[in-house]
Amino acid sequence: MTQVRHIPWEDYDIAFPAFLTIVLMPFTYSITNGIGAGFIAYTTIKLFRGRSRQVHWMMWIVTASFLIYFAIDPVERLLGVH
Repeated sequence: MTQVRHIPWEDYDIAFPAFLTIVLMPFTYSITNGIGAGFIAYTTIKLFRGRSRQVHWMMWIVTASFLIYFAIDPVERLLGVH
């Protein structure tokens, strides 16, 4: 947790996804869920603030992959496949 002090907390584009990642990891018992939520939050914030060009193209691919990862279970339940 000593590395948390290096996060620029005054920059909400970075601080909120970092906070979300840190909080969700222990609450969901999953590093994957925490990192995925952080990636999605980061790209979504950049998109809605008109700064989508600041996000690397690989980050968009990883974010899309996490969206698919999070959507698989609800879609399977909806279709009755689960």
